[in-house]
Amino acid sequence: MFRGLWSVTKKEFIHVRRDPITIFIGLMIPMVQLAILGYALDTDIKHIRTAVYDLDHRAASTELIDKFEATQYYDVVEYVNSDDALRQAIVDGRAHVGIKIPPDYSERIGRGEDARVLVLVDGSDSQMAFRAQSTAVSLGLQLSIRRVNSTHLSSPPIDIRPRTLFNPNMRSANFMVPGLLGVIMQLVTVMLTALAIVREKENGTLEQLLVTPVGRLGLMIGKLVPYAVIGILETALVLFVMWAIFAVPINGSLLLLWALIPIFLFAGLGLGLLISTFARNQPQAFQLSFLVILPSVLLSGFFFPREAMPRIIYPVTTIIPVTYFLEILRGIILRGAGWPELWRQSLILLGMGVAILAVAAARFQKRLG
Repeated sequence: MFRGLWSVTKKEFIHVRRDPITIFIGLMIPMVQLAILGYALDTDIKHIRTAVYDLDHRAASTELIDKFEATQYYDVVEYVNSDDALRQAIVDGRAHVGIKIPPDYSERIGRGEDARVLVLVDGSDSQMAFRAQSTAVSLGLQLSIRRVNSTHLSSPPIDIRPRTLFNPNMRSANFMVPGLLGVIMQLVTVMLTALAIVREKENGTLEQLLVTPVGRLGLMIGKLVPYAVIGILETALVLFVMWAIFAVPINGSLLLLWALIPIFLFAGLGLGLLISTFARNQPQAFQLSFLVILPSVLLSGFFFPREAMPRIIYPVTTIIPVTYFLEILRGIILRGAGWPELWRQSLILLGMGVAILAVAAARFQKRLG
């Protein structure tokens, strides 16, 4: 029954030794991913980008802002001069929290009266919104207790009033489902493109196409177009399910969303094509695809806010295409953002997509040659 076992085993060891890519994929990539992702993923959200509208401009309001920053949960990134500017900073995505201090804050604190402070919270990220709300209320309560104990006042003088924008009920579906749209498109475009082209190589049909009167550029684009169509159809299906089943409203322009989707497809298809130039067979293409997909899911802000990640990991999130697509999706669907708020993410995504597709196309044609 076991005749020839040692011979076959020896043959397979020789085959693996002659294929260093398989050894690297099997041993090194899981360790690298575990080290990076295990260090990066942290559910304790800190350093939330915060905008401040200070109408008081005195020592008491400055001290309150310093207290917010001292918690390490809030990073003041800008000061604004109007209610519209405070809200717009959140719509643009420049800030996730807006703090408005009234003009009579110092007087009311000095007289021992309630001083109300408005805290606007971006509800499009339910995890961050919950953390921002609870921390703001807790800070207000702590400061009030300290002041009551020191001055023997009858009522707490600092009243933090959090208000959630865009997703007042903080439904997790409103946050997760738009992100799923980006992740599914990433999965479909990268995985199917990489596996399909490698399968053509294994079957020898790709070489057969080269002897036909088809240009290499036409061949390459022709191989990608069907998967772009699949990605668009997948997008339409997910959008319908999001609206019909999960009741997630689209607050922004659906036309703008459809106009920006092909930009992301450029990057996804380019990544799949790039993977196919490194993989020799379908198992390698599958494993290399996960090298792209897993960080795209965990480091893009889909599950965990990027602000909660360590400073050393944060730059890695900026080179992942789906990071910017998730900002576009949640900006349009949840916050009602338009082109003036999303042009930066769109141009970055377009540049990344063109660069990835250009490198992939160059390696693809070189491999064909």
